Amino acid sequence: MENPRTGQIAVIFVSQRTGAEEAEYGAAATAMAELAAAQPGYAGVDSVRDAQGLGITISYWTDDASAIAWRDHPEHARIREMGRARWYDWYTLEVTRVERGYRWSRA
Repeated sequence: MENPRTGQIAVIFVSQRTGAEEAEYGAAATAMAELAAAQPGYAGVDSVRDAQGLGITISYWTDDASAIAWRDHPEHARIREMGRARWYDWYTLEVTRVERGYRWSRA
């Protein structure tokens, strides 16, 4: 069975949090998740963060134009700058197209 993500754009964001302003960060993260989900071409997100603040978030988009539009969204850009100034020690971002994938789950 083909993975439903095949052909989508995956934006892979790996980050290390500073630990500063936890409540403000949490509120901004929730707001960004809601705003992203409302954007044309949004196809979902997977996200994890460990106890030391290392996180991986993968957002999925139906096409490259949608991912770029999200990158350029004014509110997203504003929060990204706050993240650089306050909430992250570092981050990396990779953009790729999902060529194939597999799913398995315990019945």
